[in-house]
Amino acid sequence: MTGPPRIVVLTGAGISADSGLSTFRDPDGIWSRVDWREVATPEGFAADPALVHSFYNERRAALASVEPNAAHYALARLEARLGEALTLVTQNVDDLHERAGAIRVLHMHGELKKARCGICSAVHPWAGYLSLETRCADCKAAGGMRPDVVWFGEAPRFLDEIAGAIADAHHFISIGTSGSVYPAAGFVAHARAIGLPCTELNLEPSENAMAFQDRRYGRAAETVPLWVAEMERVLGRQRTN
Repeated sequence: MTGPPRIVVLTGAGISADSGLSTFRDPDGIWSRVDWREVATPEGFAADPALVHSFYNERRAALASVEPNAAHYALARLEARLGEALTLVTQNVDDLHERAGAIRVLHMHGELKKARCGICSAVHPWAGYLSLETRCADCKAAGGMRPDVVWFGEAPRFLDEIAGAIADAHHFISIGTSGSVYPAAGFVAHARAIGLPCTELNLEPSENAMAFQDRRYGRAAETVPLWVAEMERVLGRQRTN
C-alpha cells in the first residue's frame, strides 16, 4: 500500500451521547417520548408545522448547551493527519464533529443548524428560532422554512460519495450506531463484500454486530481515542519504514 490507509468512519447518536445529547432508539431515547411520525416526516410537518418547529427549536437549543467530547476530538485529529484519506460520515444532525475541528463531514441525514426553504429550496445557516413566520432570506416568502434535516421517507444524502469511499477504502469503522437504520446499517455489508476489515466501536453490540470482525464496547469518549491512538501508531511505523 502506498500512502496512508483510506478509512471510512460512520458515526451515530452514540458518539454524541457522551456530550449529553439524547439518542433516539434507546429505551429512554427521544422516540420513546415523542412520536416520530408527528415530528420527523413530511406528513407530520404538513399536518402540524408548529409542533415540528417546536421540536427542532428545542433540539437546537439543547445542542447549543453541549460541547464535543474526546471521541469527536480524536476523529478530528485523525482527519488532520490523514486528510482526504479519511471519509467521515455521520448520521447525526448535530455539529459536534465540526466544532471539534473536523472539516470534511458528510451529514447523510442533514444538519440541525441549517434551514431550507420549501418554496425556493435555498439553504441557510440557522442557529436560532424557526417558525411559520420566518421568511426566507432569498425569496422573502414566509411559511416555507423547515429544518434542513432528512425526515423518515426522504432520501439520505451523499450516498454515491459514501459508496465510492467504501469501494476505495482499506478499513470501515462504525461508531455509536444502532445498526437498525438503513441505508447506513447496510454499509458494513457492502464493506465486507469487498473484503474490508470492519470495526465496531459501540456502547453495546449493535443489531448487526456480527458483521464486524473487530468489536469493542464501551463509551465512545473512551473507545474512540484508544482506537485513534492505535491508528496513529500504525501511521508512525509506516512513516519510519
